[in-house]
Amino acid sequence: MRFRLAVAQTDAVLGDLHRNVARHVEAAERARAQGASCVLFPELSLTGYTVRDLNWDLAIRPDDPPAALKPLLDVSRGIMVLAGGVEEGEGFGMHNAAFLLDGGVMRTVHRKVYPPTYGLFEEMRYFSPGRTVRAFDTRLGRFGVLVCEDLWHVGLPYLLARDGARMIAVLVASPTRVGGEEPELQARVINHEHQRTYARLLSVYVAACNRVGYEDGVNFWGGSAVMGPDGEALARAADFDEELIVADVDEAAVRRARRFSRHALDDNPDLIRSELERIARQERDA
Repeated sequence: MRFRLAVAQTDAVLGDLHRNVARHVEAAERARAQGASCVLFPELSLTGYTVRDLNWDLAIRPDDPPAALKPLLDVSRGIMVLAGGVEEGEGFGMHNAAFLLDGGVMRTVHRKVYPPTYGLFEEMRYFSPGRTVRAFDTRLGRFGVLVCEDLWHVGLPYLLARDGARMIAVLVASPTRVGGEEPELQARVINHEHQRTYARLLSVYVAACNRVGYEDGVNFWGGSAVMGPDGEALARAADFDEELIVADVDEAAVRRARRFSRHALDDNPDLIRSELERIARQERDA
């Protein structure tokens, strides 16, 4: 696996699939012109974040995508696209989902497992949670995908790495929160530390794409980044502005990280499984 990844830190137009698709097409074409083989977009990039009851009108079934997606499906014949949107599930529930578009074909690669409903978040009122977290094969290697809050649950990136992912891509819509007298934007500091830690401990690439702009009175801060398997930042986007960044991904870097620091190789999933089963039994019996 050796390729150039683009991260498209973009704004979105709430509820306007056609305009958002046009933005995706433009960014994907710029990414391809810079030699990228894959481009990553933010959470709910096709729809906007605060969709609420619009989710019924914006929902996509990947096996029967709407005509509005055709320009992006056409572009995916030249560059692999990871984008966020609303998916209508088999039982007609709504999911905050990550879609892979490649070779003119669309498929769901992850449904957000932990839609937050606290503070300013209200996702569980409108989305059903995903029930699986699995790595998947692409023509560029084995990927794992998470959506925003999922990365705050340590078990999910761990599972993706154990399932063979060399790259964990994270679609994000993180709002700006300002308080105190901190000299730096704390959301950026915390999230970048978070991403570096997972990359280093799991010996994988971690690419996180956060959106920018204002929506329903909420600002999104951007600060997208790509972390290498040694935990070092390979590319970072600016705060608050749209930007396209690129980074070169090479499986040899994963191999090198795991050989020089063996914690990922020496991990014991059987021990973790047995201890989790013990803890679960104790909780059930309590």
